[in-house]
Amino acid sequence: MEFAAISARFAALAHPTRVALVRLLVRAGTGGLPAGEIAIALNVAPSSLSFHLRELERAGLIRATRAGRSIRYAAEIDVVRRLAVFLTEACCDGHPGLCGGDFATTPWEGPSMTNPPNVYSVLFLCTGNSNRSIMAEAILNREGMGRFRAFSAGSHPKGEVDPQTIDLLKRLNYRTDGLRSKSWDEFAAPGAPKLDFVFTVCDDAAHEICPTWPGQPMTAHWGVPDPARFEGSAAERGAFISDVYRMLANRIAVFVNLPMKSLDRLSLQQRLDEIGRLPRTPGVTPTAA
Repeated sequence: MEFAAISARFAALAHPTRVALVRLLVRAGTGGLPAGEIAIALNVAPSSLSFHLRELERAGLIRATRAGRSIRYAAEIDVVRRLAVFLTEACCDGHPGLCGGDFATTPWEGPSMTNPPNVYSVLFLCTGNSNRSIMAEAILNREGMGRFRAFSAGSHPKGEVDPQTIDLLKRLNYRTDGLRSKSWDEFAAPGAPKLDFVFTVCDDAAHEICPTWPGQPMTAHWGVPDPARFEGSAAERGAFISDVYRMLANRIAVFVNLPMKSLDRLSLQQRLDEIGRLPRTPGVTPTAA
């Protein structure tokens, strides 16, 4: 976002009623709320509410949709999310969870709010969610041996999983029935699992735009090349996908063996970042389980 637009949006939020209004609409989700319900929830007179709604709509933080005689208002979730990311993305070298007081050096308590309990929830992100993050999801769900619950998503999902990627996973006896290409919006919606880790696997070396994730899960960048950008025969592309699989399998093998409970947040973050710097040609050969 341009700084002028960012400043205008923060200026629109410079009132306690408008802050409360945006928070209320974010909780309400994409369906939003009619003005009458908003006025009751916030205990605001209709005339004052109309003024605040206009200011927020003008700033692009909410939108109005007419349904018959009534108008419903909903938060522009992506805009609100980008504002939060703008404030925190550079914190502690891109790891906002490490900022603030002695938070970084306190022991990491682990999966305190995951579902099911005592299992680490991990989200792998890439752009299209059609091969790399899909492979990472399948690998961790098997190699994690019940201690990890893996998911994957894309910032701009393609909507279908790459067939050659599915073929490789099937040959290696991975379960593929639940794998699908989907948007990361699913993991910001009400009822989504509480995430402990979010790893991006897009390849910034290839000038690819990597998604960023707001909030407090531990994050790291584990970039690997994108099979979708590979140019060559089907056999050559299959070999390329196998190489990407080996890179991800090697990193995940290191990750699942980290001594989670004995590391504070800063030490754990350093380990996660080190995994992302592992060589791109690891000596791990695909094997069936």
